Amino acid sequence: MQPSQSTLITIILGASIGALVFAVGLAKWVLARPTGTPEMRKISDAIQEGAEAYLARQYKTISVLAVLVAALLAVGYGFLRKSAPSDPVGSSTALAIYITLSFLLGALSSGIAGFMGMWVSIRANIRVAAAATSSLNAALQTALRGGAVSGLFTVAMSLLGVGGLFAILSMLAPAGDTLWATKIPFLIVGYGFGASFVALFAQLGGGIYTKAADVGADLVGKVEAGIPEDDPRNPAVIADLVGDNVGDCAGRGADLFESTAAENIGAMILGVVLYKSFGVAGILLPLVIMSFGLVASIIGIMSVSTKEDADPMDALNRGYYLTAALVSVGIFFACKWLLVSDAAPDAWWHFFLCALVGVATSIAFVFITQYYTEQRYRPVQTIADASRTGPATNIIMGLSVGMESTVMPVITIVIALVSSFMIGRASGIMIDGEAAGGLFGTAVATMGMLGTCGYILAMDVFGPITDNAGGIVEMSKQPESIREKTDRLDSVGNTTKALTKGYAIGSAALAAFLLFSAYLDEVRNYNNGVRMHVDLSKPQVFGAALLGGMLVFWFSSLALTAVSKAAQSVITEVRRQFKERPGIMLGTEQPDYATCVDIVTVGALKAMVLPGALVLIFPIAVGLIFKALGGDDHLLGAEAVAGFLMIATVVGILMAGFLNNGGGAWDNAKKYIETGVYGGKKSDAHKAAVVGDTVGDPFKDTAGPSLHVLIKLLSTITLVLAPLFI
Repeated sequence: MQPSQSTLITIILGASIGALVFAVGLAKWVLARPTGTPEMRKISDAIQEGAEAYLARQYKTISVLAVLVAALLAVGYGFLRKSAPSDPVGSSTALAIYITLSFLLGALSSGIAGFMGMWVSIRANIRVAAAATSSLNAALQTALRGGAVSGLFTVAMSLLGVGGLFAILSMLAPAGDTLWATKIPFLIVGYGFGASFVALFAQLGGGIYTKAADVGADLVGKVEAGIPEDDPRNPAVIADLVGDNVGDCAGRGADLFESTAAENIGAMILGVVLYKSFGVAGILLPLVIMSFGLVASIIGIMSVSTKEDADPMDALNRGYYLTAALVSVGIFFACKWLLVSDAAPDAWWHFFLCALVGVATSIAFVFITQYYTEQRYRPVQTIADASRTGPATNIIMGLSVGMESTVMPVITIVIALVSSFMIGRASGIMIDGEAAGGLFGTAVATMGMLGTCGYILAMDVFGPITDNAGGIVEMSKQPESIREKTDRLDSVGNTTKALTKGYAIGSAALAAFLLFSAYLDEVRNYNNGVRMHVDLSKPQVFGAALLGGMLVFWFSSLALTAVSKAAQSVITEVRRQFKERPGIMLGTEQPDYATCVDIVTVGALKAMVLPGALVLIFPIAVGLIFKALGGDDHLLGAEAVAGFLMIATVVGILMAGFLNNGGGAWDNAKKYIETGVYGGKKSDAHKAAVVGDTVGDPFKDTAGPSLHVLIKLLSTITLVLAPLFI
């Protein structure tokens, strides 16, 4: 017997609130750790001040843009769109209110999640540095649990937002409307759009900031001046350490918040199609899976520990595998409990297999990304070997590895999509005499992949926390034995950040298909139940598809150009300080850190607006222009947008994988040489590897991560604005 709607909502809200309470307790535990020496605290305070100042200015900019977009949504839904008999609510004004308010709530929740992740990370870094003076295990646990605050807070906030909106709207059900639950997902699509909107600007702005500072610091400090990474004499070093937090913590937090929110809503929309088979349980299944995922992530995080002479990556992997196993068990019970259908008694285990496909896909992406970005495997070692003959061969080999790294992820995605679709279609669920469970199978697979999101995000934020900890140890001139511990954790952190990006690309690919299917369902909902077919042989649709592919390249170009320009300003400033204040290099004069922080802040905030605006404008322009050109073909606008979205997604996934993995491989090739191979630090091979790493930095931390947010933002924009294109 299926549980009632109120029981499911209680489970969902209980899990999200419980995870938030646990995250607060974890934050208190982290903040109670020792804070090290006065020298450590001085550096940590400078990082904290710069990160909070940047984020405050960034969110002010995003807030203004969000209000403008909300106003356009209200006007578009309330006045420009024609009402249709199949509208979820009869009044255009009411629909505009639902969409606009859910958009604003999604944007606000995403901002809070991003801020909380960074707030803890900039306070955990010094505590990890201090913990490294006692043991590797203490430092590892402090860093992971600091990252877990962000991971749990992000996923729980997303779940609470979607589940809370569903609960609130359920209480507003019109009298006698027995199908109200099937309409709610269409009323809250704005929530995912708001989350995607903030995620793009947070990821893009943070990515520009962190890599402009990093490139500027590396090229002048390590390459020209020959001083170590994180040397306190480098005027850009504080800006570099600040960037790790605003890019990899706040930006990635907003990114994965958006992932879980948008995918939950997309899966709920596909669950509406099977309402006659599963009732409201099919609609709420994605939220129940995420609830179990939160519990599993907490257990996995708390299980992690390591020995002094062990590899910290092995400990993190064990925690991840435990999380994945527990998620699988939770999904088993969720499917058996919720997906009950007399007409298809075997459906539940078919969809459980679909979920296992998603879990297996996430594990596959972890292995694939490790292979292409860890020091112990061929790709990184070939880049390091190529460094012996100079920067040019290093860069060529790095590009080659990045391109090669797209092969296995794409094959994995294809296998996941096709197998989950076929398993779902074989479930026995029928609509109008046709097998109808295929798309829902892909939705359940996507939720299976996202079930471990809390743990994955904890591993991601682990990266910048340990990076900052290493910088604090270096700048406060702690003993070499402590630096060795933080270096080990920092190297692992580089891998975990790469893993998260690989995971994000994989989830973005599955999610993009999920949201694309939801978009087609949305069009059908506003087209009197008639499903639209996308025909790329039409010149208009093919042209729109080309525009989608072009946007990916243009967006990437703008992101990389922004990093280059901001980095040039930082390089000029660092050179000026070295020239005009020779006491800096002698250690007798303090560098002016604040000027570099301000340069990068202003440059990042200015540069993020144009590429972000393009992502918002393009799908709207394509839909409205081709709608006007459609004549008697009233679906041409919606069909052109579908073609645009399909090709943008395909090209974006390939480009993001190339940039992320190539950049990660370059980074660890440099660290591989620093272990002593090919001459070690300060060798010609190391200098060449530093150049390659500098080239790869904006690939993996700016353009690449921003692209998978772009893919999902395009999907949520088209989903929300589908009624305007018909």
